[in-house]
Amino acid sequence: MSAWSSGRIAAVIVAVVMGWAPVRAAEPPITIGFGMALTGNIAANGRAALIAMQLWEQDINKAGGLLGRPVKLVYYDDQSSPPNVPGLYTKLLDVDKVDIVVSGYGTNMTVPAMPVVMAHNRMFMTLFALAVNAEFKYPRFFGMLPAGPAAGAKRAFSKGFFDLARAMNPPPKTLAIVGTDAESSRNSIEGALDNARDAGLEVIYNRSYPPATNDFSPIVRAIQATHADVVYVASYPADSVGLVNAFHEVGLKARLVGGNMVGLQTTSIKTQLGPKLNGLVVYNFWVPTPATMNPEIKAFLDRYQAVAAKEGVDQLGYYLPPFAYAYLQVVGEAIEQAGTLDQDKLTAYIHAHTFHTILGDIAFGADGDWKEARIVFEQFHDVTGGDIEQFRDGKSETLLEPAEMRSGGLVEPYSDIAH
Repeated sequence: MSAWSSGRIAAVIVAVVMGWAPVRAAEPPITIGFGMALTGNIAANGRAALIAMQLWEQDINKAGGLLGRPVKLVYYDDQSSPPNVPGLYTKLLDVDKVDIVVSGYGTNMTVPAMPVVMAHNRMFMTLFALAVNAEFKYPRFFGMLPAGPAAGAKRAFSKGFFDLARAMNPPPKTLAIVGTDAESSRNSIEGALDNARDAGLEVIYNRSYPPATNDFSPIVRAIQATHADVVYVASYPADSVGLVNAFHEVGLKARLVGGNMVGLQTTSIKTQLGPKLNGLVVYNFWVPTPATMNPEIKAFLDRYQAVAAKEGVDQLGYYLPPFAYAYLQVVGEAIEQAGTLDQDKLTAYIHAHTFHTILGDIAFGADGDWKEARIVFEQFHDVTGGDIEQFRDGKSETLLEPAEMRSGGLVEPYSDIAH
């Protein structure tokens, strides 16, 4: 035996005797798996969400990871196609064997993942999935969506819109509803019908269209023919663009138009449509105001915007990115504070605690959705051209609901502002 070998063995013996242990190999990372819309018709939001999630990954690893281990995101492009989702989550759980699964962006991408996640008994933190657990009633489900408890989320999503309608003088009498034939829009319309009834509105048009629809002019002409006072829309990003263009092509006349038009919160779509946005009243989840801005979210947005500008993604990042960062904040805090990756213990911890995030404090109810709704409604005004600066800090948007955040009054009729 060489002198070097003898010395090495002796050193190990001394280490054992003295209570020292040789340094262990690096711990494997904690893996968080998900599908995300990186291509397809909702990719503008999906890519923005991914940037935010990667910023969280960087931050948590700089802080030492979780449970003394680094964190790694494992993700696949779902191509904005719900049929792709079950296979991706099966791969994440059975092949990649990720420690944690979270959802991609949106209701339509979350619903097809639910049966796979439930079959594996996994805790499931979701991103912008509307009232999903009202149907599944899965105890390990959690929703990063400020629409409130699942039992009331469908109504919360449009309550502010119909509160505005009810307060108009004279009160509007008739309502037209249109939306895409997909899970998210169906849930939104179900709640809108309840709110419309309470507002005393007569529904004189209620139609859905296939998700692949490209020509919206016939739909808008049909709505125009009803002479409805109020037009409520439940659409996805590509549909929202097509419908707004059709509003202007047809010259839609109504007093109040908007609702759950997904995409009109995204910077790239705002700059694309420009002045065609004027007069529309749409939902949002977070807008920069003195009441909502804090040092944490400002620091996040500064970093996000620097990356987004290089990648050509939503350059302001007010809509989805803060929530994509926050839902991983919740997951990370639960793992660290519960001290485990056990799915039941994580579920119990999230149900029992309030979480501090860049969006403020968040708590989850028994059904896994937020205990309190925080949806706002805003009206576009004075938009000229496609300059991004007019959308920075909400300069071209008047906050109408909730009342405590109101920055101005509703201007109507829509027809006079839009055309």
